[in-house]
Amino acid sequence: MEMASLVIAMLLTGAVGGVLAGLLGIGGGIVIVPVLEAALAFVGVDEGIRMHIAVATSLATIIPTSISSARAHYRKESIDFELIRYWSPWIVVGAIIGIVIAANVEGGVLAAVFAVVAMSVAVKMALPLDDKSLAADVPRGVIGPTIPIGIGSISTLMGIGGGTLSVTAMTLSNKPIHLAVGTAALFGLVIALPSTLGYILSGWGHPDLPFGSLGYVNLVGFALISPTTVLFAPLGAKIAHALSRRRLSLLFGLFLFVVAIRMGLRAFA
Repeated sequence: MEMASLVIAMLLTGAVGGVLAGLLGIGGGIVIVPVLEAALAFVGVDEGIRMHIAVATSLATIIPTSISSARAHYRKESIDFELIRYWSPWIVVGAIIGIVIAANVEGGVLAAVFAVVAMSVAVKMALPLDDKSLAADVPRGVIGPTIPIGIGSISTLMGIGGGTLSVTAMTLSNKPIHLAVGTAALFGLVIALPSTLGYILSGWGHPDLPFGSLGYVNLVGFALISPTTVLFAPLGAKIAHALSRRRLSLLFGLFLFVVAIRMGLRAFA
């Protein structure tokens, strides 16, 4: 009965995560992480590593999801490849920094980071600031790399594909929301590949890992969630392009607000 409930939870998580990947340009991790953490608690996984497993497994599922979502947005010509080339190396640097930090902190710290960042972005996206920006374009020069490094490191700690942060950074840099969402979908792949490998290595041989784990990545969760997210990501992309700019921003903000409350309770419980 417990296994059946876990399977159902994983499949539903994958479906919702896939739709959100296409809809909001996120890898679905911001949904997958809190749900996986709760599912792992249900089957008795040690509290000290639950968040690490949830984050790592989420990042693994983001790899195929981002590919599916990015392909859907590419067909709609909503990916900024010039920005992809500029930010990608720095995002990888940030992902490496995130892995080093995650390997040396407790699960509650990861949950707290998740809650604070999600709430901050929720406030920005929910406010009527669609036509507001802090810069005419993405910053360059000395300060330029700090944004993608921050996106890579924080996303790796949260187990997300970076859309939560990169969409915000791009819209504040005068990028249209639909272009930002499409570009963020491809950034998810840039973040997820090195981060997944890092969590596999950092969790290798841990004595409390549940069945089917490769480092901190649980292959059972990956096998159930990953194909479901790929199946539903194109649906999310289709919905995104049917919504107005304001409605898409409001939806993004509301969703992140709910998630921030949930993870905040987890961090301070």
